[in-house]
Amino acid sequence: MRSYILMISAALVIAVTGFVVGKGYLNVGDTAKNTISALESQEAMAEQKGPQKWSSTKPYPSHEAYYPGTEELGPDEMRVIACGTGMPQPRLKQAAACYLVELGNGDKFIFDMGEGSYERLMALGIPLDQLNKVFLGHLHLDHAGDFPAFYFTGPVNNRLTPVRLWGPSGVKPEWGTKAWADYMVKMWAWEAATRGAAVDPRGLKLEVNEFDWTAVNNVIYDENGVQVRTMPAIHGEQSVSFVLEWNGLKFAFSSDTLPTKWWAEHAKGVDLSIHECFIPPEMMMARYGFTPQEAIFVGTQGHTAAQAFGKIMEQTKPVRAVCYHFQNDFDTSLAVYSAIRETYSGPLDLATDFMTWNVTKDGVRTRMAVPNHDSFPAPVQMVKQPPDSAAEFPFGELDRESIDVPAAEVTNEVIKKFNKDHGTDIVPAYTGTINEPKK
Repeated sequence: MRSYILMISAALVIAVTGFVVGKGYLNVGDTAKNTISALESQEAMAEQKGPQKWSSTKPYPSHEAYYPGTEELGPDEMRVIACGTGMPQPRLKQAAACYLVELGNGDKFIFDMGEGSYERLMALGIPLDQLNKVFLGHLHLDHAGDFPAFYFTGPVNNRLTPVRLWGPSGVKPEWGTKAWADYMVKMWAWEAATRGAAVDPRGLKLEVNEFDWTAVNNVIYDENGVQVRTMPAIHGEQSVSFVLEWNGLKFAFSSDTLPTKWWAEHAKGVDLSIHECFIPPEMMMARYGFTPQEAIFVGTQGHTAAQAFGKIMEQTKPVRAVCYHFQNDFDTSLAVYSAIRETYSGPLDLATDFMTWNVTKDGVRTRMAVPNHDSFPAPVQMVKQPPDSAAEFPFGELDRESIDVPAAEVTNEVIKKFNKDHGTDIVPAYTGTINEPKK
């Protein structure tokens, strides 16, 4: 009876979470047989060691969750956090595509930045000055839509360093990443001017690196012992997948694509292989209201069917396979997991937001991060320079005439008290003009 209960419990956890058994760690996601074996092994070890006494007042010696900012990243370790695993259909549970890669040498990289992912990044409490390298696999909104907000609101969230952006060239020049970024800057010109007038504007600098999307195993980044390479993806052209290599560790991220021969060749044997994977076409029809033609095209031609995901993983045999880009619920995860297992039997995670992987040469550990739902911006990493607000964004005559004088006088008293308390001599840019003669 005990084994039967364990088998049912393990099968349910496998279906819903997609966690896997990794070296030295118990997660869930292989077969029920392996999960039961691991559980029984842990029970045997516990019986041999005796009770594990934990202090009632000191921190617990181990955690099955990752609390951002509380663990030192080892010098030979990679940490990957899912900051978006979902779809262009918005939902609170999952943002669109985004993965953060943190390395033991201090470097951090963002791969894709779909809608909703910016708030996930902020919930990790990382200073934005450390998040200055962004790589976009293609320019669909569910992979690039949050980049404008990330860039333009960076200064008011304490980013002072320029942002470095990498993205593919276009089938047409006006479709490429350089043109996209140029249009973005022009579209949000007023945003940039007003932000720069309010706070230190140094974070409003953008370096755009456009690369040839057709090149295979193309090195687009090679700094500090880290290489990032690209390969063509099949997703409406001008799309790419990435491989990051550092210190003998490899991370592969497909962005959007059908499985390609380039992935089969250059993502073989990587430590963490994150590849897109869709729910069955029948579920797309039921959940999204797609016609059969739409469901087949989107789910199997513009994206990767679950069985095809399994096949490419069986070919490449990563240390850990991760499927993403579907709405991960109790029923969809069961359908995706079952389909993948038709063609793949290796270690597997079904990604959801804040899933975290610690990667070393000894193996991969999968946990869930515990985000801060009430986060404020992390502090600046260098001394701020106050902007010349009047020079950045001149004060107009209509604004001056529109000021309510009694409210402005109260505001000026607030600033006067602030100056006294803090030893400053700040002159209010707007409300300080109420007594100036009209031009």
